[in-house]
Amino acid sequence: MATKDDDPNEAKKMPLLDHLVELRQRLFYSAIALVIGFFGCWFVTQDILDFLLVPLNDAWISVYGVPLDKVIYTSLIELFFTRVKLAFFGALVVTFPILAGQLWAFVAPGLYKHEKSAFLPFLLATPVLFFIGAALLYYLMLPLAWRFFIELGTPGSENAPPIELLPRVAEYVGLVMTLTFAFGLSFQLPVLLTLLAKVGIVTSEGLKRKWRHAVVIIVVVAAIITPPDPISQISLAIPLVLLYIGSIYLARMVEKKRERDDAEVEKGGTVAPV
Repeated sequence: MATKDDDPNEAKKMPLLDHLVELRQRLFYSAIALVIGFFGCWFVTQDILDFLLVPLNDAWISVYGVPLDKVIYTSLIELFFTRVKLAFFGALVVTFPILAGQLWAFVAPGLYKHEKSAFLPFLLATPVLFFIGAALLYYLMLPLAWRFFIELGTPGSENAPPIELLPRVAEYVGLVMTLTFAFGLSFQLPVLLTLLAKVGIVTSEGLKRKWRHAVVIIVVVAAIITPPDPISQISLAIPLVLLYIGSIYLARMVEKKRERDDAEVEKGGTVAPV
């Protein structure tokens, strides 16, 4: 039951200007954290690059039997801006708890207690699912995909020169970062569908009826955001299908809780307003 103390609307009301000042303060703290994280990660960009190159090096060894001897850059400024991207990428990862905390600090005062308890699990699940998706990419899909592309090279013959891969550092880092964000965002599917179920936009029955359409969409998305080999596409499509099935059960749990609340209202009880 919501009380006057629980109701954010009954609490001290802030004028619009105060909300804007509060938002500016939260954005300022977030920016400061990003800047500090950026300069901190700048000094370990070589370590980050070495870590991202491990799947390529392992694939190279599996094909040629020797480690990758070089990764090239063809512009004077290419390596510098690659390190800038790596530092910013590392800063986002390191400072995400701070960024999420600032978001929570700005939003939480305007929520009921039951809304806080409902929203917080989604906030915590978001980075966990993102890192699971990124780990799947790094440890499973990248070695398979890179081996597929490396094997496309030809040794050459008397009438044709060899076709060999000379990986560019900027292209490689850009591709890995793009795939990392794509996989991490794809794994937010349960969070998105469960939130939509909480506000009544989707239902568990609707998700169940549309599962065939969902599988087709998932396969198409997997084909778009993964390298063009069937192993990579299947490796992403299968987890997403399982996450979709899990979302159906999560949506059903949300609906059951709503049904219990409605039953209490019919019996003369009270529940916290949604």
